[in-house]
Amino acid sequence: MIDLVLGGNKSGKSDFGLELLCRGPRPWTLVATGKSRDLAFRRQITTHRQNRDADIAVREVDTDLAGALGALAPSGGSVLVDSLDFWMFSLAGSRDDGKRMREEFFAGLRDWRGGNLILVSTEMGLGPLAFDGEIRAFARDLGQLNREIASVSTSVYLVVAGLAQKLK
Repeated sequence: MIDLVLGGNKSGKSDFGLELLCRGPRPWTLVATGKSRDLAFRRQITTHRQNRDADIAVREVDTDLAGALGALAPSGGSVLVDSLDFWMFSLAGSRDDGKRMREEFFAGLRDWRGGNLILVSTEMGLGPLAFDGEIRAFARDLGQLNREIASVSTSVYLVVAGLAQKLK
């Protein structure tokens, strides 16, 4: 089963993703894609760690999300990936072939044989059009990624103001 959780910045999408994770079979694993590149984000990550259930294993990834998910699938447990937008940032700044990494990720989704897989991503299409061309390109790429994942997901949720609405 694959669930996609979308929402804006600070919408509560990560909290809802954790809720879905803890409803699923154990072992529970959080795949963290965000890297702390500034003090404010480092504090946010620390707060998440302090508030998280100690039974949730954490695995940090950079660009090889497909490899991480492939290694976790045989456990049959629940896996939460938080978040796909940071993974996309890593691909954009990586020397690895981002297109190949995306293809491997989608192949893994189509063949997913693990337990519950919860994917969290930012829905960027609700805000104003970005002035910068690079940001617009990122928004288009992330929007396309979200659409492709929604097409193979069992359930899709939109979280706004801490409230989750099931879309699919």
